[in-house]
Amino acid sequence: MTPDSFSDGGKFLDPKKAVRRALEMIEEGADIIDIGGESSGPGSVNVSLKDELKRVIPVVKALNARMKKMPAGLQGREKILISVDTYKAEVAAQAVKAGANMINDVTAFRGDPDMAKTLAKLNIPVVIMYSKDPSARTTRKNVRYKDVVKTVADFLRKQMSAGIKAGIKKENLILDPGMGAFISADPKYSLQLLKRLLELKKLGPLLVGASRKGFIGQILGTTKAGAGSANAGSGPDDRLEGSLACAAIATLNGASILRAHDVKETRRTVDMVYAIMNS
Repeated sequence: MTPDSFSDGGKFLDPKKAVRRALEMIEEGADIIDIGGESSGPGSVNVSLKDELKRVIPVVKALNARMKKMPAGLQGREKILISVDTYKAEVAAQAVKAGANMINDVTAFRGDPDMAKTLAKLNIPVVIMYSKDPSARTTRKNVRYKDVVKTVADFLRKQMSAGIKAGIKKENLILDPGMGAFISADPKYSLQLLKRLLELKKLGPLLVGASRKGFIGQILGTTKAGAGSANAGSGPDDRLEGSLACAAIATLNGASILRAHDVKETRRTVDMVYAIMNS
């Protein structure tokens, strides 16, 4: 629901279009619909509380109403969840009141001092994500790590403790190691996280959001300009094969949730991976 999201910014600003796309994604195999009113990618801008609420809440309400009319056990799945991507406590509270059942905080409680205690009261699943930047405004810094997995693990462990201290139940915490610009402009660190994902699995359930990220464009050699930029490449919609490869590896290495733009293709890839794993 933003004009500046790196992949689909501006495409679904109309709430009716957003709900229609959400329903399409559910038909394509999505178990969770993630709605965001403020982009956090490089070059994104701050959004006021009023504007974020204006973007998000109508879509949550409309989608929740439509989903209540959907048949139970759609395609053999359990209840479809509505997630809201926000770091603001007031947005989280109003979103849940409007029908959301999950919150995705890319700042891991650092963006709003009231977020952790608000989420504790709401008693819903919450995703906390590693980011090299303390705010929701991601930079393109080429950060270097001695051991990126250890750094991410230490951060997630610390933020988990902060959330639990605020009253959040441990079983409600979902961990996102971050990908692309959230890690570094150097793609090797995102690759190392995917390769060593099992080392983070012991901390809790993992969400991986590699879909269409700039590091995929860099690795596949489609970069046209801005080498070293986390968003360099021929365009986010030209990264399907790389996104699916990341989805397959993440699944093999213990991810519980995948954030994806290309829902149908990702669902089929994951279903195939699970079939092989369970054969």
